[in-house]
Amino acid sequence: MKAANITSEILHRQIKDSRVLGFQRRYHVTDPFIKRLGLEAELQGHSGCVNCLEWNEKGNLLASGSDDQHAIVWDPFHYKKLLTMHTGHSANIFSVKFLPHSEDRILITGAADSKVHVHDLTVKETIHMFADHTNRVKRIATAPMWPNTFWSAAEDGIIRQYDLRESGKRSEVMIDLTEYCGQLVEAKCLAINPQDNNYLAVGANGPFVRLYDIRMIHSHRKSVNQNTSASVHTFCERQKTIPDGAVQYYVAGHLPVKLPDYSNRLRVLVATYVTFSPDGTELLVNMGGEQVYLFDLTFKQRPYTFLLPKKSHSSGEVQNGKTSTNGVSNGIHLPSNKFRLSESKIISNVQVDLPPYLEKIKQQANDAFARQQWTQAIQLYSRGIKDASKNAMLYGNRAAAYMKRKWDGDHYDALRDCVKAISLNPGHLKAHFRLARCLFELKYVAEALECLDDFKGKFPEQAHSSACDALDKDIKAALFSKSDNSDDKKSGSSIRFRTIGRKDSVSDDEVILRERSFDYKHRYCGHCNTTTDIKEANFFGSKGQYILSGSDDGSFFIWEKETTNLVRILQGDESIVNCLQPHPSYCFLATSGIDPVVRLWNPRPESEDINGRVVEDMEGAAQANQRRMNADPLEVMLLNMGYRITGLNSGGTDGSDDEDGTEGHVQCRPS
Repeated sequence: MKAANITSEILHRQIKDSRVLGFQRRYHVTDPFIKRLGLEAELQGHSGCVNCLEWNEKGNLLASGSDDQHAIVWDPFHYKKLLTMHTGHSANIFSVKFLPHSEDRILITGAADSKVHVHDLTVKETIHMFADHTNRVKRIATAPMWPNTFWSAAEDGIIRQYDLRESGKRSEVMIDLTEYCGQLVEAKCLAINPQDNNYLAVGANGPFVRLYDIRMIHSHRKSVNQNTSASVHTFCERQKTIPDGAVQYYVAGHLPVKLPDYSNRLRVLVATYVTFSPDGTELLVNMGGEQVYLFDLTFKQRPYTFLLPKKSHSSGEVQNGKTSTNGVSNGIHLPSNKFRLSESKIISNVQVDLPPYLEKIKQQANDAFARQQWTQAIQLYSRGIKDASKNAMLYGNRAAAYMKRKWDGDHYDALRDCVKAISLNPGHLKAHFRLARCLFELKYVAEALECLDDFKGKFPEQAHSSACDALDKDIKAALFSKSDNSDDKKSGSSIRFRTIGRKDSVSDDEVILRERSFDYKHRYCGHCNTTTDIKEANFFGSKGQYILSGSDDGSFFIWEKETTNLVRILQGDESIVNCLQPHPSYCFLATSGIDPVVRLWNPRPESEDINGRVVEDMEGAAQANQRRMNADPLEVMLLNMGYRITGLNSGGTDGSDDEDGTEGHVQCRPS
């Protein structure tokens, strides 16, 4: 049997046996499969970039949409086009979805012409055309619980809901982001929770991701309708359309304060894709201009930078209906009576020894750190933390590696590790000191000074060490340079929730919602997402054991979800990989990007050479992408034209030169 037909044979055999199918779905993605993942086929048929892919529920059909304004439905197991149709759109198609429970008869498309079209594939006709949006439609979402309903997100800042049972076949405004964020806000992506279709996630420009309870919105609208004249269409009224408690915000804690820096570097923070985990308990976000983030929807943690004593509204904020205290679990140990640790705690804490196999991993990580292989050290410490989540030393050491690497977000991850280490071992000297350094690097300068003073009080023997003196000098120099900045004096806060100008100014309600945001659980680094705003990140596996993302360098990246370690990079496009859609039941993956083809990937036979698409130097590729994310616009343009920039700062956050002192220069990328 040819390798090309293996997947097809497996599919047909196992559909006949539901028990085998259940087992297959449970264990369809494993580490050996990931290591053998390779290119199976290329589907030719489009004449432009393929911007969207979608499996049907059974997994026997794959739909694609393109710049060529056509949609194609494929038999992916025989590599055949089953149907090609012009969608009636006059611009690039950005989203394509099968309507649930329609027996794969109804296909929905959204495009750059601001329109949403509904197609009947059996007669190859467009049966509904919606032109209610006023800007590009970026994503469509469907929900199995409501087979006649779907939603769209567009760059006019509106989320619309459609019900094909309505006689008028019109859409209604579900969420109007412009009411909260001004006229310049653009909705970029949305997703429905697969386990509870009442929850809708929305991503837009800016670092905040929103999770809405659809039931509360509908109930509120119904209540408003009952109290309003029947002639008034309340969905379009300029009033508070989202009731209190119907939305929760999520954000990586370091991003709000980084916005001015990114703006100065002409980098745009925008959520290009959101999706829920298979069990509906986690939300994955591809943050354009930054990294990929995983948010835990059940165990919610406020961002540490939002809980600094000077910035807190009170000592007992309400979280999840319960009043929290500003202890280690909910805030940062900083100098004040609320945060000061007793000497008895410092003396009495004893570090638990690691078992031999973890001690070996820790030593390997320490050796990598000594060789200045920061990413390798981080990955090894992360492996240890997965099995020893109560070991303070592993967190403290990983924090040190993050601080040395200096990739975007590393100092905030280091701060989180320091807080964790101190909570496990209040006497962890290095974690206390690193916490002060992290606050300084994150530009919380006054808080860094307080934290350093607290460190000196707890560990007086270290008060005049060279490291302590150097940090003290850096902090005071920064405070002196800030003293003349009247804007900082007036604002009284390091976190900037407001923007300047009438069109993009945010409302008071929006400020409150942002201040109540929850932090991320995991962060995934290595890819680059600065060139396109449709780049996806997805879960892979029945339990979401792996994370996938496309990249501007033409590769796609695979991480272990729990350790966040990068395990595989494959070359998926000559230019940029945007779309990655895993098969619903098998270790089978469809990808697309700038090339006018759809590529199919599955575990290849051991007899087959798969190295042609494998990126062997994963650390080098990840570091190059970090450089790409921090390159200036001219360098990015050259990179996208096929040139390679050398001599760029790998950290990208401190603006320092390379260690060898060489300046950046341009080289042609080899063919």
